[in-house]
Amino acid sequence: MILKSIAKVATESLKKPFTLEFPEHVENLADNYRGIHKLDMNTCINCQACARICPNQTIVMVEADSPTAFHADNKPKLFPEIDLERCLFCALCEEVCPTDCLVLTKSTELEAYDRRDLVKRPEQLE
Repeated sequence: MILKSIAKVATESLKKPFTLEFPEHVENLADNYRGIHKLDMNTCINCQACARICPNQTIVMVEADSPTAFHADNKPKLFPEIDLERCLFCALCEEVCPTDCLVLTKSTELEAYDRRDLVKRPEQLE
């Protein structure tokens, strides 16, 4: 009985691992694939429709660290900050945006070592 167990462990330890390496070439994605958001801060009109429509409350409006982030009367504009960990990638924010400044790209690089890295500030979405 013990010899069978030792033989099984030996054969399993000599097999190749099941994990795959990150591919150098990304496969062609479908036309309806939804990846990381992209924001054009110059055309954003601060309507906050994306934050209101989000079913998972992923989008929070925050002040951006940008020279173009102010209204004419020097009041700061609010831009979407997106928590990609909570995002459903439903694209409702993209559909409701009147100026099409918030779109979902086909970017597949969503990895992070820390959860806080998945919260994308407006400057990181450009």
